[in-house]
Amino acid sequence: MVKSSTPPTPVTRKPSKVEGIKERSNFLREPVATEILQDTTHFTEEAIQILKFHGSYQQDNRDNRIKGQEKDYQFMVRTKNPGGFVPAQLYLTLDKLAEEYGNQTLRVTTRQGFQMHGILKRNLKSAIAAIIKSMGSTLGACGDINRNVMAPPAPFKNKPEYQHAWQYSEYVAQLLSPQTGAYYEIWLDGEKAISAEENPEVVAARQKNGTGTVFHDSEEPLYGTHYMPRKFKCSVTVPGDNSVDLFSQDLTLVVITNDKQEVEGFNIYAGGGLGRTHGKEETFARLADPIGYIAKADVYDAIKAIVATQRDYGDRTDRRHARLKYLINDWGVDKFRSMVEKYLGKPLEASKPLPEWKYEDFLGWHEQGDGKLFLGISVENGRIKDEGSFRLRTALREIVQQYNLSMRLTPHHNVILCDIAPDQKQAIANLLVTHGVEPDPNAISQLVRYSMACPALPTCGLATTESERVMPSVLQRIEVLLNRLGLSQEHFVVRMTGCPNGCARPYMAELGFVGNGPSTYQLWLGADANQTRLAQVYIEKLPLDNLEAELEPLLVYFKQSRQPNESFGDFCDRIGFDSLREFTSKYEFQGALEPEIALQDDGNGEQEAAANAATAAKARRRITLREPVYAKLKATAESQGKPMTQLVNEAIEAFLQGQ
Repeated sequence: MVKSSTPPTPVTRKPSKVEGIKERSNFLREPVATEILQDTTHFTEEAIQILKFHGSYQQDNRDNRIKGQEKDYQFMVRTKNPGGFVPAQLYLTLDKLAEEYGNQTLRVTTRQGFQMHGILKRNLKSAIAAIIKSMGSTLGACGDINRNVMAPPAPFKNKPEYQHAWQYSEYVAQLLSPQTGAYYEIWLDGEKAISAEENPEVVAARQKNGTGTVFHDSEEPLYGTHYMPRKFKCSVTVPGDNSVDLFSQDLTLVVITNDKQEVEGFNIYAGGGLGRTHGKEETFARLADPIGYIAKADVYDAIKAIVATQRDYGDRTDRRHARLKYLINDWGVDKFRSMVEKYLGKPLEASKPLPEWKYEDFLGWHEQGDGKLFLGISVENGRIKDEGSFRLRTALREIVQQYNLSMRLTPHHNVILCDIAPDQKQAIANLLVTHGVEPDPNAISQLVRYSMACPALPTCGLATTESERVMPSVLQRIEVLLNRLGLSQEHFVVRMTGCPNGCARPYMAELGFVGNGPSTYQLWLGADANQTRLAQVYIEKLPLDNLEAELEPLLVYFKQSRQPNESFGDFCDRIGFDSLREFTSKYEFQGALEPEIALQDDGNGEQEAAANAATAAKARRRITLREPVYAKLKATAESQGKPMTQLVNEAIEAFLQGQ
């Protein structure tokens, strides 16, 4: 039995400085409550850490940095939407805030919430208050706390297991929501927001002590003064549906139903997580493990037991080692399960058998099962915007206004419009097409459909290179390469991040790009299309200009040696990296397989073009460009969304053909 809920105190190592900031915050009040009233453009470091718990990150736009001047401070606000559910009024409020206070875009996150970028400090309180008053929340969307609880986004009304998953995603969110009054005190001046009534069972479970899971007489009965050692991510799903990337979560519940399709209990997975740090081998991505099965009546106690185990034994001295995945990795699953059972007060049962996990994105038109339809719309990189003839933001606003539709955000940063009457289908499809939005997922690039990228530059302070802004051109280059190699029908899961923290889950991709310096990426290969296997790092530093040269031999080998219907990720995993490297070292570019040209600075104020044949010898041919020519080339490439190498090749070919 666990006799005390007091966390053990490390003997030889001091807690990290963030632990002290949390302790001094008076349950997330200070110094945010004081500094939000100050006429400044930004918060202090201590306030920044506490502000995260309220759902906002302080950022600066690196595109606008000018040496000697103050940074271009702005704020990202993130919403918390269990199961990705967004009612019509909340969406319209977010759209209006993006126009008035943000950068005129909304970004769907890979955890089924929204982010708004570009909010100034003087508008932050008004923005968060408006979200709360529209039945939304940002509380716990960031910080050392339970984040948004994910669930499959498909609004099937004739599949009870899906309805159970949505319901329990809301209940888990309620159970693990911080209880401090700081949120409403700061953003609504103490006014209690009108919100949905909490499930009475959840309220009772939150206060129930059991065997040491609760701090009595505390404003935060479950979290205590110091909250969690790091962020904590949960999901609820149904057997076979891996749309939530369940193996990447700290905690996942899998709904198990009986013959009457009533909830009987839950399989539990724990210990997943993707964040890591370059050059720090003690940090790593990890898949969640099956922990056991719990009956419905005990599910809240089991969740609290897992949270309390991580709360009390997670590493509070080293934030790089603070996630649940490291505790389970250090202890082993058996010891972790044993500690959870002590907090729970009873043993877990063996996991129930499950079918194979499959990934689905639910794009396109589907029947809900109640006579109505839902429509999944692909949102490239999650960015809802108006740009030229592409006016997705306007289209969604008009559809939601006209038809009063709710939506569900997907774990793949797409949007599902729900409860569409059949007689509205054609009008909605026409409205989307009129605004340049393709409603048919089969009519868009399949590489784009299954890709994800994080925002990265210019606003994310952790990014070392581009992600969202460069991903379209990267996918275009891969598609050109596939077509050239006779693989035009192939597609695979491609994900990109601007740093190793893994927000777009690149370590679960068949082809993952992880920022590792300016215009340079780690290349990860070998995960499977259903996101049940981790990728592995294949190249430590891949300059983006060398993309085709490095991918071409891999794809040629794939074409020559794949098994029937084998995916690219499965092929890389089966063949192994030694074989991939051996094939690449002997590969010769022939015929139309031309070497790419990589542009480099020669150190003398001019630019050089180095023809890289990407063979083992890395033979190079240099062509010097004058600085004004290079500057024009770079600007043209950026405006056209093409790599400079492509423009150089096109220009030289056109010139030579004219001779």
